[in-house]
Amino acid sequence: MSNSMRDLIDGEAMLDDEEDDESFDEEGGESRKRTTEGGIDDSSEEEEDDEDEEEARRIREGFIVDEDEEEDEDGGSEGRDRRKKKGRRKREREEEELLDEEDLDLIGESIPQWERKPQTQQTKFKRLKRGHREEDRNESRGLDAIFSDEDDDAGEERAYGRSGHRAAADEFDDFIEEDYPEDDEERIQRQEDEEVARPKDRGLGVDTTGLDKDALDDMEAIFGNGEEYDWALQLEEEEEDREREEQNIELKDVFEPSQLKEKMLTDEDNAIRADDEAERFQLDRKPFKDLHMTPDQFREEARWITGLMWPKKQLPGDLHLPFNKAIIKVLEFFLGEGLEVPFVFQHRRDYLIHAKKVESQHNRDDPDGPEYAVDAEKLLTQDDLWRVLELDIKFRSLVEKRNTFEATFNRLKQEVSVQDDMVEDMVRQAATIEELQDLQDYLNFEYSTQLKDLAAMGNGASREVKRPGARTALFERIRKSSTYKFVRALGITPDRLAQNALREGGKVSSDDVAQLPLDLADSLVDGDFPTSDQVISAARQMYAEELFVSPRMRKHFRINYYQMGWVSCRRTEKGLRKIDESHPYYEVKYLVNQTIRDLAARPEIFLKMMKAEEEGLLEVQLTLENEREFRRSLYNEFASDNFSELADAWNAERQKVLDAAFNKLEKVITKGVKDSLRTACQEELLKICREEYFKRLDQAPLKPKGMVLGTTPRVLTLSNGMGDPNRDPICWTSVDEDGRVLEHGKFVNLARNEDQRDAFVELVKRRNPDAIGVAGFSADTHRLIKDIENLISEKGLMGPEYEDPDLGDYRSDLLEVIIVNDEVARLYQDSPRAVAEHPSLGSLTRYCIALARYLQNPMKEYAALGKDVASLLIHPYQRYLPQDKFYKVLETAMVDMVNLVGVDLNEAMTDSYTAHLLPYVAGLGPRKATLLVKGINANGGVVSSRDELVGDPERHKVPVLGPRVWNNAASFLYIEYEVTNPDSDPLDNTRIHPEDYDLARKVAADALGLDEEDVKAETDENGPGAIVRKLFREDEQEKVNELILEEYAEQLEREYQQRKRATLETIRAELQVPYEELRKNFGSLPTDQIFTMFTGETKDSLCEGMIVPVNVRVVKDDFAIVKLDCGIEGRIEAHEISHRHSLKDVLQTGQTVRAKVVDLNRKEFVCKLTMREEELRRPYRKNYDHDRGQWDYRLEDQDREELREKDKITGRTQRVIKHPLFKPFNSTQAEEYLGGQPAGEVVIRPSSKGNDHLAITWKVADGVYQHIDVLELQKENEFSVGRVLRVGSKYSYSDLDELIVDHVKAMAKKVDELMRHDKFRGESRSDLEKFLNVYIAANPNRSAYFFCVDTKHPGYFYLCFKSSPKSPVVSWSVRVIPHAYELLKSQYPDMRALCNGFKLRYQSEMLKMQQGGR
Repeated sequence: MSNSMRDLIDGEAMLDDEEDDESFDEEGGESRKRTTEGGIDDSSEEEEDDEDEEEARRIREGFIVDEDEEEDEDGGSEGRDRRKKKGRRKREREEEELLDEEDLDLIGESIPQWERKPQTQQTKFKRLKRGHREEDRNESRGLDAIFSDEDDDAGEERAYGRSGHRAAADEFDDFIEEDYPEDDEERIQRQEDEEVARPKDRGLGVDTTGLDKDALDDMEAIFGNGEEYDWALQLEEEEEDREREEQNIELKDVFEPSQLKEKMLTDEDNAIRADDEAERFQLDRKPFKDLHMTPDQFREEARWITGLMWPKKQLPGDLHLPFNKAIIKVLEFFLGEGLEVPFVFQHRRDYLIHAKKVESQHNRDDPDGPEYAVDAEKLLTQDDLWRVLELDIKFRSLVEKRNTFEATFNRLKQEVSVQDDMVEDMVRQAATIEELQDLQDYLNFEYSTQLKDLAAMGNGASREVKRPGARTALFERIRKSSTYKFVRALGITPDRLAQNALREGGKVSSDDVAQLPLDLADSLVDGDFPTSDQVISAARQMYAEELFVSPRMRKHFRINYYQMGWVSCRRTEKGLRKIDESHPYYEVKYLVNQTIRDLAARPEIFLKMMKAEEEGLLEVQLTLENEREFRRSLYNEFASDNFSELADAWNAERQKVLDAAFNKLEKVITKGVKDSLRTACQEELLKICREEYFKRLDQAPLKPKGMVLGTTPRVLTLSNGMGDPNRDPICWTSVDEDGRVLEHGKFVNLARNEDQRDAFVELVKRRNPDAIGVAGFSADTHRLIKDIENLISEKGLMGPEYEDPDLGDYRSDLLEVIIVNDEVARLYQDSPRAVAEHPSLGSLTRYCIALARYLQNPMKEYAALGKDVASLLIHPYQRYLPQDKFYKVLETAMVDMVNLVGVDLNEAMTDSYTAHLLPYVAGLGPRKATLLVKGINANGGVVSSRDELVGDPERHKVPVLGPRVWNNAASFLYIEYEVTNPDSDPLDNTRIHPEDYDLARKVAADALGLDEEDVKAETDENGPGAIVRKLFREDEQEKVNELILEEYAEQLEREYQQRKRATLETIRAELQVPYEELRKNFGSLPTDQIFTMFTGETKDSLCEGMIVPVNVRVVKDDFAIVKLDCGIEGRIEAHEISHRHSLKDVLQTGQTVRAKVVDLNRKEFVCKLTMREEELRRPYRKNYDHDRGQWDYRLEDQDREELREKDKITGRTQRVIKHPLFKPFNSTQAEEYLGGQPAGEVVIRPSSKGNDHLAITWKVADGVYQHIDVLELQKENEFSVGRVLRVGSKYSYSDLDELIVDHVKAMAKKVDELMRHDKFRGESRSDLEKFLNVYIAANPNRSAYFFCVDTKHPGYFYLCFKSSPKSPVVSWSVRVIPHAYELLKSQYPDMRALCNGFKLRYQSEMLKMQQGGR
C-alpha cells in the first residue's frame, strides 16, 4: 500500500515541510512544525480504522458478495423463504417493466431528442450496499457523476486526468457523492421523466382499441377486473407498513444533540413550545422550576429586592413604603400572573406610579377649575422592571441554597441533637450567596464528625465513607484531646470576638487563666501532642481556624474591605515588556490606591484589570486602607484588660493567633470581594450597553420633509466600498417603500464623467427616491458624498413636496443625502442570509441593500441579525463582558422596542423581515414564534382578529397560543383595520389590550354622547366593535379629549379595585392615532462616528501628537500633500520640514516618511503635519491624568530604565520602517489591530529574530492570523530594508510592496476564492466531521466532501470527506500558496482544478489499493 493510500485510510495527510518556511512562533522566535509519529496524524477513531481496513482487505481479496448471499449468512429457513418470495416478486416486476422494441421506438418518435442507449451487460456481482437497499438499481455511478461540479466541463476535466482509466475502478465509483446532489424538486422531476420510459407496478396493460362496451363487459365477466385479489395486495401492503413503522427514525437518531439544540428541536424545546408560559420566563427559571416559594419567602423577596434597589433610586424618603408595595405588585405580576416586562410596563403602569391628590394652585384664579391636582411620582422604570426580574432569579438561587443548608442543619438538630444559636441567628440574616457559603463552611468544620455520621446513616452501613483529609483529621484530634483546653484558655470564643468587632451587644473581654501559657501547655501534653510546643502550636492553629470559619468574623472583614478597600495593580515579569505604552492594558499597568467608589464610577477599568490578571500580565491586589488600625482594633477586642506579666503572656498568644487567622481571612475575603466587584462592574457596564443599544433601536424610519413619521420612504443608496470613487465602480440600489429591490447597477466617476452624471440624474427622476443614502469603508467615501451633493445641487434634483406653513403652499427642497450607519450592512453583505436572499448580486450591492433597509426601519435590520447582534461594537469595553450576559441585555432592549412599536401580524406572515420581530414580542420567543407562524398557516395564513389566536370554533380556527401567552402578546400584535370588513375591529389595530376593550368602547360611546340604549342598539345591529367603528367613521376621535378621565379612574378604583388611570390615557391616545409612531426621529451620525466608520480610526488610535507614516503624493515649492494609511489627506508646509533645505530636496513623490499630526479635522478628513526633527524626537504619550497617589510613577520610571538596559545588553532596538503598513506591534498587538478589519488586511512589524528579519501578519479569517518571517538580504545598514526579501526558500522579492501584492495579497485572494466556494463550510473541523457523519447517516447511499479552516495552522485548510456510513471521516490538508493551492505536493491554480485534482487523486489511490489487493 502506498504512503498516500495509508494517509487516506488512516486519517489526515501530513502537512508538508514548507510550513517551516512561513509559519513560526513570533514571540518565541521558533518555527512551528507539525510532526507526528511516523508522519501520520490519525483523524478517526480506532474502531473506524478497523472497519475501513477490513473493507480494504475484503476488496483486495475479491470479497464482493451479492446481497442475497449476505442475507443467507444471517438468516435461517424462515429468512430463506422470505427471500424466495421477495426474489420472485422482484423478478415478476422486472419482467413487467421491460419495454419491448416497439415501445422504445414509439418513445423515440414522440421525443426526438431522446436516444436509445445500448444495453450494457449486467455485471455478475453487484457491489455490496452500505445503506438502504436499492433493488431496482443495477448501474453503479461513474466517477464523473459522483464528483462532478455543475460548472465543470469535459475539457477542463481532461486537463487533469484521463477518462480512459476510470473503467477499472467501477467497484469504487459510488464512494463519493455528486458535488451538487439533487434536491427534492429535482428528484420528483426525474421520477416524472422516468414515467415516460417505464410505468410503475401496474401489471400488464391491455389494448382495448376497437372494443365496444359490451365486449369489454363480457371480457370483465370472464376474466374479472383484478379486484378479487385486493385482499392479498392489502395484506402485503400492511406487512410493508409494519416494517416501515418498526424502522421509523426519529430526529435524535440521525442528528447530533448539539445540532438539535442549535435548531431548537430537542424534547426540552418542544416542552417549552407546548407550555402555556412566557418563553423567556421558562428559560430564566429553568434551574429553579422545582422550587416552590412560600408566602413568607415571597414577602422576604420583596424586602430583599427593595433593599438592593432603593439606595440607587434617590427618591424622597417618604416613598420607601410605596416603593416596596410597587415591588410586591410587580412580583405578583411576574410570578402569579406570568406577565412579562412589556405587558407590566404598558398595561399595569398605574402600579409603577405613586399618585396623590394635592390642592390645585390655580383654584383661586379659576373658580371653575379642578379643586385638586394629581401629583404623580414614577417609582419604577422599564429598566427597573428588568432589574427586578434579574434579582428574582438571584433570590431563587439564594433560597434554593438556603433550603439545602437548612435541611442539613435540621437533620443535625433532629438526629444528632446539635444546638447552635449562632447558626439559627445568622441563617435568616444571610442576604447573599457568600454569607450562606460562610455558614456552610462553618458547619462543615464545626460538625464534620456528625455530618459524616449522618452520611453513613443515610447511605446505609454498606456504603463506604470517604476518609477525611489530613487537615480535618488534625482538628478533630485537637478537639478531642486535652489540647482543646488551651484553646478555650485563650479567652472569648471566636464568635464572641466577632460580635465585639461588629459591636453586637455589650463588649465581652477575655479572662486570663492562672497559669502562664507554657505552664498550661506542659500540663496538657498527651499521646497526641507529647510536648508543650506542640500543644501551643496545635492550639494556635485550632483557634485561628475557628476564627477563619466564623461567619460573623468573615462578615466583619467583608464590610471593612468594601468600605475601606484599596485596589492596586502590580505588573508581572510577563507584563513588564508585553504591556508597552501602546498596549490597551497600559492604562492600568501602574494604577494604585483605587477605592471601591472610584471603580464603581468607571466599571470598565476594574474589568480591564481583572482581564489582565487572567492573562498573567498583572496582579490585582486588594488591601485595607487602614490595615494597621484595623488589626489593632481587632486585637483590642480580643486582648485581656488586665495588666500583669501573666496577661502580657496571654495577650502575646492572642496576637499570634490573630496574625495567623488574618492572613487566611484576607485571602478568602479579597477573592470574594474582587469577584463581587467584578460582577457589579459587569452589571453597570451591561446597563450602559443596553442604554446605548436602545438608542440605536429608538429610531423611526427616515422622515423626509412632508412625510408622516413612521412612513417608509423610497431610498436610493450608493457606496464605493474600499475603492476610489473617481476610478472604481460605485454600486447603487433603488429600494421601494415595501423593501423590494427595484433596480441596481454601477456608476463610475460621478465627479467628472458627464455620461455617468446624466445617468445618475435620469435614475433619480425615474425612481423618484425620497432620500439618498451613502456609506463605505474608506476615507474616499467622503469625496463621494461631496460629489453627489454637488451633482444634486447643479442638476436641481428635488426631494418630495411638503406643505410650508409659513408660505401656505407646497414646496420641495434639494434631495437629502444621508450618511448611513453601516454596522448592520457590514455584517449582512457576506452573510449566508444575504447570499440566500440575493445569490446573483455582488457583496457591495448587497451592502447597499442593507443600507437602504436600515434607512427604512433600523429596528428590523437589528432584529434580523439574531445572535450576530453581539458582534456589533456597542461599547469599547464590551469584550470584557460575558457574551451570554451581553446578548441577554441587548435582547431585553430589543424586546422593549419591538413591543413599543408593535408587530403587524399579517405582514409578519408574508414578510420575513417583519417575522424576525416576532420572537421579541411579549410572551413569545424563537420557539413560540415558530409555533405561532405554523398555527396561523394551518388556520389559513391570515388573522382577522386577536381573539382568533386562542381559537374560534365557529370559524374552524384552532388555538395558536395558550391563554397566558396570548394575554402577554395580544396588544403587541396588531391587525390592520379594514373599513369594508364588518368583522374587523378597530381596537385590534391599537395598543389597547383586549381586557380593556369594554373600557375603550365606553370611552368612545361617551365621546359620541351615546346613552346605554343607543349603545345597545348599535352593538346589537353591528357587533361589539360598532361604537368604535362609528367613532372612526364619523371622524370624531378628537372628542375623546373632552372627557375627564380622572372621574373614570376614580370610579374604576372605587367600584372594581382596578387602577386604570394610565390605561385610560393610553385609550384616549390610541383612539385618536392608533399605534402612533413613538420612536424618535431617525438620527444623523455625529462627526466622530462618521470619521471612525470611514477610516477605522478612533480618538485613541489617531489624534494630535501621534507620529504616523505618510505617503507623499504631491510636492510643491511651499507645501506637500501626503496621505495617511487610513486614507485621509494631510498637508505639510515648507517651514514644518526644515529651515536649511528646500522642500523638494527632502521629499519626493511616492516616498514614505514619518510625520507628527499637528491638527486633525475629522469633519473634512484632512490634517496638518510636521516633520521637524525636534518634534519627531518627542514620542506621543497618552495623558491619563492620574493623581500622584493613584499612579506609581516611580515604578514606571524604574521599568523604563530596566527595559533600556535590557535592550542595550541584547542589542535589541525599536525598529521603524517607512511604509504605510508598518506598525511597531508585537504579534498579539498585530492580531488585536487586525481583529476588527476584513480578511486579507496586513501589518508589517519588527521581528523578534533580529534586525535582519521582518514579520508580516495578515488576517486569514476571523480569529486566524498568519505570521510570515521575512529574511532581509543585501542590507545597506542595520536599520534599512534589505534589497532582497526572502520568504522561505522559494520566494524572493525586491521590495515590500512587491511582497505584499505578489505574496500576501495573492494568498488572500486564494483564501477568499476557497471560502466563497460552495464546498466551504465556516465551522471547525470537529463540527464538520459531525456534519459529515450525520449527513451520511441520513443519506447512506451518498458520500460527501467539504473544506474548512485549519485554525491551528494559518494558511491551511482541511479537505474532509466521508465515502460511506462505515468509513471514517478522512482529512487532507490543503495549503494556500501565492496564486495556487497545494494538495499532497501537487499544485492547482484554482478551486475547480483543486476539486478535480482531489477526485482524481482519490481515484488513483483506490486503484492502487485494488491492484495491491490482487
